[in-house]
Amino acid sequence: MAIPMPSRQLFIDGEWREPILKNRIPIVNPATQDVIGDIPGATKEDVEVAVNAARRAFSRNKGKDWAKAPGALRAKYLRAIAAKVTERKSHLATLESLDSGKPLDETLWDMEDVAGCFEFYADLAEGLDAKQKAPVSLPMESFKSYVLKQPLGVVGLITPWNYPLLMAVWKVAPSLAAGCTAVLKPSELASVTCLELADICREVGLPPGVLNVLTGYGSEAGAPLASHPNVDKIAFTGSFATGSKVMTAAAQLVKPVSMELGGKSPLIVFDDVDLDKAAEWALFGCFWTNGQICSATSRLLVHENIASEFMEKLVKWSKNIKVSDPFEEGCRLGPVVSEGQYEKILKFISTAKSEGATILHGGSRPEHLKKGFFIEPTIITDVTTSMQIWREEVFGPVLCVKTFSSEDEAIELANDSHYGLGAAVISNDAERCDRISQDFEAGIVWINCSQPCFTQAPWGGVKRSGFGRELGEWGLDNYLSVKQVTLYTSNDPWGWYKPPC
Repeated sequence: MAIPMPSRQLFIDGEWREPILKNRIPIVNPATQDVIGDIPGATKEDVEVAVNAARRAFSRNKGKDWAKAPGALRAKYLRAIAAKVTERKSHLATLESLDSGKPLDETLWDMEDVAGCFEFYADLAEGLDAKQKAPVSLPMESFKSYVLKQPLGVVGLITPWNYPLLMAVWKVAPSLAAGCTAVLKPSELASVTCLELADICREVGLPPGVLNVLTGYGSEAGAPLASHPNVDKIAFTGSFATGSKVMTAAAQLVKPVSMELGGKSPLIVFDDVDLDKAAEWALFGCFWTNGQICSATSRLLVHENIASEFMEKLVKWSKNIKVSDPFEEGCRLGPVVSEGQYEKILKFISTAKSEGATILHGGSRPEHLKKGFFIEPTIITDVTTSMQIWREEVFGPVLCVKTFSSEDEAIELANDSHYGLGAAVISNDAERCDRISQDFEAGIVWINCSQPCFTQAPWGGVKRSGFGRELGEWGLDNYLSVKQVTLYTSNDPWGWYKPPC
């Protein structure tokens, strides 16, 4: 699609700034493999400037301009940003599809969610003032106590490429609503719409330095941001390996972090279900977002009584998925984001085959697509629990399948993972679904579906999927510190020490 990519600089202190080392990073369209533009490449020198800008914005006018301003003022800016996102929805979605390879229908949906997220946190920002000085019940009448919730300060936000703008906004919106100032470092693989968000912030007059956007490589921009002594918190979404490095850097300064580190989520299908409905959810749970979703239910557990028929259904449904350029009408699976990701996924599939698994469907490039990082929707059977494909996150359109014979076995297989982000069960037995949702070792559970996500509900995992919660009121709490204030109300002296003569 011949739409020019905007040529942007870094967004620091409310204005566009060329990187100090003048680095640029090429933008590759994953559907064509063509270079279609470039983005600025920030380094530690730019991080220093951006963090200082955020610090000034936080403390400007003793905090009265932002951090200590009424929540209604911050809400006004968040709503203005939401309105501009809605106004630019089509253009933003187009840029994101070009940049990331996601089907246009998905990116249009994502932009609606971006605007909705800003609106939601605008409401919470307005309500924050009324919740200040919440009283604490004490056992002694001579004391009164209350709680203040205050912004943490300057926050570093490091975000992934699978939902380039939406995942960024999951952090930007609540952090700004809380009164923090922020430095956003999106993934270098898909940053274009985050720079457009910066342009929207400039257009609506967001105070300089409140949001700064640095595009660049993780080692050159993300790492110095995570370790910067004037950054008060890091919120990170990405791989376990990178998250571990971010935590290590933050730990040197005992800096708080919140982490969403992906997963290898299970989906259990019992033998009392509508097979077609269950098949569609099983595929959607793994192939949505081109299979590049942290919560993908990529470990499918099927009751042995229906396994053979269910596999046939899965293959038929998979063959009906339109794999194409993201802009073709009806596209439901586009290319993966980069050549590196493409090669990594094919290596996972090759290793599974060499370990004895069966590639039931897919497993390679679609025959009709000669260019681009396309991989067919892939279903792998005859999998053992020791295989790499069962244990490690693929982050691509690859579904692996095992059978089970009892509820206890299904739960044991589902929880046998280092990860614990999402988990799903499909069954017509409501009591069974309730039992299993309590037994799942996961931060998110879906019943008779997979992957729905709402701004109002908490999002996050357990085990190696990270800690902390985004979205909902929990997302706002991520960026607030709780201060206890206690006052002595009696006119009597304390009387602990004997008074001097």
